Amino acid sequence: MQPTSFPINLRHACSTRRSVSEICRQLGVNRQQFNRYVNGEAIPSPHNLARIAAFFGVRPADFSLDPALFELRLVSAAGGAFGTDVLHTCFPGNLPSLRRHLGYYQTYHVSLSWPGMIVCSCARLDEHEGAVRVKSIERIQDRPHEIRQFSKYLGLASFLRNRIFVVERSTGPEPMIAQTILTPFETHQRIYLRGMTMGVSWRKQNLPYASRVIWRHLGTDTDRRQLLSRCGVLPPGSRQLPPTVREFLDASENPAISIPFSEV
Repeated sequence: MQPTSFPINLRHACSTRRSVSEICRQLGVNRQQFNRYVNGEAIPSPHNLARIAAFFGVRPADFSLDPALFELRLVSAAGGAFGTDVLHTCFPGNLPSLRRHLGYYQTYHVSLSWPGMIVCSCARLDEHEGAVRVKSIERIQDRPHEIRQFSKYLGLASFLRNRIFVVERSTGPEPMIAQTILTPFETHQRIYLRGMTMGVSWRKQNLPYASRVIWRHLGTDTDRRQLLSRCGVLPPGSRQLPPTVREFLDASENPAISIPFSEV
């Protein structure tokens, strides 16, 4: 990278946004350090350079271009960004705040596929190259109906406006997309994330639905076999449900809401 071209190109890229403060906030980068990049006093690490480039919808190597060529590349990136790059810049949002929530979770929600039951699954949030990845596993064995279901979801998490947004897609030949919005830990409570999840039922004609969801934090390291062994469907009165989970899911008269296709 040419030292003289990087700060010039970075300043031009910053001029396309509302403020440097907003850029730093969304990237989760220290403002003083970012100012050193802008002023040419320091060059970001490859990790931070990749994050900055992704934020503006360009490649890391583009910052070494002649400023005139960089402006053309930036305009080209902006022109094709509406459907992909603009959305991608929302992830991970406020990374320092999101880092407080990394680790393993046992998750609980009510699903249309299992009426009157609570689905217990597991999830993990981990940081990788400036993004926070999500991996969720749903494993269900319904012996009376001879059903065995194993579903895996991969996605990204973002921290925006004091909320955690999780967007995932199921793996397999016919993937589906699910979204979850969670409320961060409270001041004196560092175990549960509460919110809503929206997806498509595995059974019931793949109807879209929304329901309450609660995630129980198990730390950044846990026994993965035990984590998976607890997955399944549980009756609302099961002793395997922590009291906080039971109270939260019982608090709504309509824990799962669906829209039949005939009403759409």
